[in-house]
Amino acid sequence: METFVIISTLFVIGSLAGYVIELFYRRFVSQKRWVNPGFMVGPYIPLYGFGVMLLFAVSNFGIANTNLPEWAKTLIILGIIGVLMTLIELFAGLIFIRGMHIKLWDYSNRWGNFKGVICPLFSLIWFGAGSLYFFFLNPIIIKIIQSIAENPIYDYFIGLVIGMMLVDFAYSLHLGIKVKQLSNDMVIKFEEFKVSVRDTEKGVGEKLFFRKIPTSERMKYYLESYKNHLRPLKKWWKRKKDNND
Repeated sequence: METFVIISTLFVIGSLAGYVIELFYRRFVSQKRWVNPGFMVGPYIPLYGFGVMLLFAVSNFGIANTNLPEWAKTLIILGIIGVLMTLIELFAGLIFIRGMHIKLWDYSNRWGNFKGVICPLFSLIWFGAGSLYFFFLNPIIIKIIQSIAENPIYDYFIGLVIGMMLVDFAYSLHLGIKVKQLSNDMVIKFEEFKVSVRDTEKGVGEKLFFRKIPTSERMKYYLESYKNHLRPLKKWWKRKKDNND
C-alpha cells in the first residue's frame, strides 16, 4: 500500500506541475494565449507524471553499487535521465499519432526533429530539467513523501485524485476516438484543433466541446472548421519556404 501511495504521489505531483509549466509556456512563449494543454480536460498532464516517477527512480536507485567516482556517477545518471525523458516523449507521441491520429505537440519546424515529436532542442531542455530535479528537487520530493506517508488520511485523498484522473482519461479517450473516426486518416494537431474549436464556439456563442461528447455532426463541423483554419497557415508556410529557397 505504501509503495502505491508513493508512486501515485509522484505521478500526481508531476502531472500537476507539468500542466502548470505547459499552461504558462503556451501563454507567454508558444501561442501567446491561454490554451488548456495536453490531451485531458483537467489540470494534469500524465506524461510529466511518468517523467517524475522515472526521475525519482533514476535519481535514487540509478547506479548505486559501482566503484565509479561520484562525479562519474552523477554524469552517467544525468545522461540516462536525458535519454529516458526523450524516449518517453518519443513513445507517447508515436502512440497518439499511430493509434489515434492525434499529434499532441509538433516540433516539425525544429532542427533535427524526428516525426515532429522529438528534437535536439527539447532533448537538451529535458536534460536541463532532469539536472534541476536531480540536484534541487529530489531532496524536496523525498521529504514530501516521508511526511505524507505518516498520514493515513492522505491515502484516501490520493486515491480520490487518481480516480478523478482515470475518469478524465476515459472521457478524453472517448473524445479522441471520436476525432479519429471522423478525421478521414488526417493527423490532427491537437493544440491547433483546440484553438480552432474554441474560436468556433466563440463565434456561435457556445462552449460545449469539453463539457460533453459532441455529436458526430457537431464533431464534423469542428473538424471542417479546423481544416479551414489550417488552409491559410499552409499557404503562409509555403510562401515562407519559397522565399527562403
